[in-house]
Amino acid sequence: MSGESVDILVDHGGGVVTITINRPESGNKLRPQTLAELAAALRSFRDDPAQRVAILTGAGEKFFCIGGEHGALDRIEPSSALAVIDVYELIDTVPKPVIAAVNGFAVGGGNVLQVVCDLTIAADHAVFRQVGPMVGSFDAGFGTWYLEQAVGRKRAKELWYLNHKYTAERALEIGLINEVVPMAQLRHRASEVAEELLDRGPGALAGLKAAFSAHHHGVVGQARLAHDQLLTYYLMTEEAQELARAFAERRDPNREHFGR
Repeated sequence: MSGESVDILVDHGGGVVTITINRPESGNKLRPQTLAELAAALRSFRDDPAQRVAILTGAGEKFFCIGGEHGALDRIEPSSALAVIDVYELIDTVPKPVIAAVNGFAVGGGNVLQVVCDLTIAADHAVFRQVGPMVGSFDAGFGTWYLEQAVGRKRAKELWYLNHKYTAERALEIGLINEVVPMAQLRHRASEVAEELLDRGPGALAGLKAAFSAHHHGVVGQARLAHDQLLTYYLMTEEAQELARAFAERRDPNREHFGR
């Protein structure tokens, strides 16, 4: 897999597969190529009985993933929106544990990515944030339902509505992640947890994961519906376009465009 990939690295060893988003120059953003490769790696992990635990991380020491890479507004494709849902769904339904090793900023879709993983271990300098309403975007599926389950309804709305940054320690305090370690120990600690999971019954883990996933089975349909709505919002409203331009130009948005 790693020889065929452009945007990710895949390493295997001892029943553990490590999938690394390898676009540090872009903040490890998710473009269509990245999503296709992630989906392929996750399907391979799902289908190979020798691979029992996956670790998902980002290249470098600054970014885990800072969300999707949007090109010009007129080049957005519906398939791009659906591709990220496929990745979230694969992580959520593969009958094996997936550990997020957050090595830096987890923003937007990058934060949703770690939320969907079964466990999250973060470096002590990691930062977590949702930015949708600042940049003309939103996630009304996995990114809201699973976030609410993790941190509670009021806190989830706080993350989405106010778009504040959360340190690793604060994320741990509110239940957004499981553990914080120094950056130098992140990969080692993720491997330790993976090794611990290898001692657990794979059938039991599969049954438990299926039970957790079934609780929110309807999220998939909701997420797909929401992303169709998002595409219309992003392409057809002045609000979304002005927010995206203002963010890219590092200026305050012109509020006169809101509501049109």
